[in-house]
Amino acid sequence: MSHTPWQTENWFTSPWNFAPEATTGFNFAKKIKFHDVTLRDGEQQAGLLLTKDEKIALADRMAEMGMHRIEAGMPAVSPQDQEAIVEIAKRHEGPGQPEIFAFARCMKADVLRAVDCGVKGIVIEIPASAHMVKYAYNWDYQRTIDLSIEATRCAHENGLYTVFFTIDGTRTEMDTYFNLIKTVAEQGHMDALAVVDTLGGLAPHACSYLIRQIKKELDKPLEVHFHDDFGLGAANTLMALSAGAEVAHTTITGIGERAGNTAYEDVALSLLTMYGIDTGLDYSKMYSLSETMRRYTGHVIPGNRAIVGPTMTSIESGIVADWYKNAHAEHPLEVVPYLSSLVGRPDSEIVLGKMSGIPSVDIYLDQLGLTCDNKEQKMEIVRRIKAKAYEKHALLTVGEFADIAHAVLD
Repeated sequence: MSHTPWQTENWFTSPWNFAPEATTGFNFAKKIKFHDVTLRDGEQQAGLLLTKDEKIALADRMAEMGMHRIEAGMPAVSPQDQEAIVEIAKRHEGPGQPEIFAFARCMKADVLRAVDCGVKGIVIEIPASAHMVKYAYNWDYQRTIDLSIEATRCAHENGLYTVFFTIDGTRTEMDTYFNLIKTVAEQGHMDALAVVDTLGGLAPHACSYLIRQIKKELDKPLEVHFHDDFGLGAANTLMALSAGAEVAHTTITGIGERAGNTAYEDVALSLLTMYGIDTGLDYSKMYSLSETMRRYTGHVIPGNRAIVGPTMTSIESGIVADWYKNAHAEHPLEVVPYLSSLVGRPDSEIVLGKMSGIPSVDIYLDQLGLTCDNKEQKMEIVRRIKAKAYEKHALLTVGEFADIAHAVLD
């Protein structure tokens, strides 16, 4: 097998991804970090709840896979949240551990709570758009500026790496936005700016332009926090990273407010296989980390959800089953874009249903140690599989297939 950025022993994507004409203008940072917000923003998804112990356990699992930063929560939410943050910060001190952050409103009292938790950094939020400040907060805009200066100064004075987080930043009037971030950088403090698409209304073609414009106005590292209301969170994050943003705010399997946050799995695997950028995560833990989160929260995802969906690698179509039968043993990447083992999930499997054909029958007959060289008998088995699938409105079990096969062949 040839080894190129798009074709390795573990994945096979498109060579078009690496054409010089397609990559002109890319400005990826030398090191891209993931800032996981599952324990704070992810838990804001309606109906989701993580206990203190579950948050600690998830943080441990994220640390094992090499997550760069973990936003452990917002101390002001509850005593249990504060206790979880304190414990997570204690457990992950020192070299090789993720950086632990807390989240705070632009209030000095919130910042001091975070300081008491022993975290390394803090994300401080403030509404940025004049319309949101007026209609959602009922504030005068000067209050936004004053609170931002006071809170960010307080964080800096207490030794916290400070990320200034501009709520609704992508819908903010450009002059208003630039005035806010430059004023806070000059009169308050920010170690980095989080560019926030709170309601997911940013389009991919605008992302790189936005990042470039901000970099012209502000000499600070940029982080991107994008929501998925239009299903564009991962695409937007990739475009922003290609323009020079250094940190991606993400959650496990995209949980979060409304349609959720950007899923780290989508961004990390795309960077690896479509951009040739290895962020250093242990990709083989992706599937199990998602399973753990879903077990704790009861969160249900579509079976065919990319990367971590429980039925994503199930093959029902007779045509694709034929591909699998012919190629899977020696050339598996003719059937899938990346090996299941890359992300630690079960391998592809053939399932039986309405779309099954003779190749599926051949595979299952072989599994059961049965032989049949009569095409008409095989077609009869296919007809009965389809009829059973209609009857059940579901896939068939191995036992049901065995009953059909024996009824036709015996």
